[in-house]
Amino acid sequence: MLAASAVIDHAHPSIVSLASALRGVDRESTARASFEWVRDQIAHSVDARRGPVTCVASNVLREGTGYCYAKSHLLVALLRANGIPSGLVYQRLTLSGPNPPHCLHGLVALELDSGAYFRVDPRGNKPGVDARFEPPIERLAFATPHAGERLFPGVFAAPLPEVLAALRRHTEWDALLRDLPDAETPSRPPDVTLD
Repeated sequence: MLAASAVIDHAHPSIVSLASALRGVDRESTARASFEWVRDQIAHSVDARRGPVTCVASNVLREGTGYCYAKSHLLVALLRANGIPSGLVYQRLTLSGPNPPHCLHGLVALELDSGAYFRVDPRGNKPGVDARFEPPIERLAFATPHAGERLFPGVFAAPLPEVLAALRRHTEWDALLRDLPDAETPSRPPDVTLD
């Protein structure tokens, strides 16, 4: 999973430049630096309460903000620019507490030196959310304890269509917040199955 696309534009000069600056001595140190940079330097649109809604990795970098999906697109682009196989992962979560409605949440899986994929969540930390890079333990932002919630067991080379459609329907962060994508199961099979 190293291919570029219109959304994961890892050959864009700004992505290449940042990926080079984040490159470490090995795959794990490069992945850690990339994850922490996206998690900490790109604002989550809802936390920051600002737009525009971003989708394409280079636009996320330029604007400095994005929803979890967009932040994941940027992290995958940075990883792929450094030759680290990576892709997108999704959770289905409730919006608040144990009851519907649900929405999709975007994450990343990357291949470590061992050949195993490891999931990370670049969403951004805040009180009650503490995502970290601690292989082999996955420290994701959200658990899935409620009915209807789940971590989808696959890695996708490209974003799910329902995620792209939602990101493209809106320009302002608050409009997307009222229209988050949801799916009980992915709309297409994963490119790699993890569980």
